[in-house]
Amino acid sequence: MNRVIALLAGILFGMGMVVSQMVDPAKVMGFLNISGNWDPSLAFVMGGALLMFSPCYHLFIKPRQTAISGEVLKVPTTTAIDKPLIIGASLFGLGWGLAGICPGPALTALVTGQQEILLFLAAMAGGQLLVIGWSKLRVRAMQRASS
Repeated sequence: MNRVIALLAGILFGMGMVVSQMVDPAKVMGFLNISGNWDPSLAFVMGGALLMFSPCYHLFIKPRQTAISGEVLKVPTTTAIDKPLIIGASLFGLGWGLAGICPGPALTALVTGQQEILLFLAAMAGGQLLVIGWSKLRVRAMQRASS
């Protein structure tokens, strides 16, 4: 049942991405172009999402200890703004600004078969693998230094 709910949520999310045109890099680039011909329509998409999510979160999710599936809900408690967060956010923003698309809409746009989307997803996966490798190297270096 959890997988069915996840599938339905994913389909709903994907439909929202397509209807709002967030899978169109040109539309996103128009939104990010605040010094030129700015297209504010995606701000309404994001605002609408927040207007729907915020009351649902505070009324139905936050008070719960467990999810509907019975799994323990874990709300992040870390509020530190550290170097990895700043670097990661900067790289994410740079990639979003250069490509005009971010991971969620890219996965949704995968069904279009566009070569640009496939290239973006390959680059994203490569970046993830680089970070995983870098993290493992750092952990090993720290373990060697402490022993």
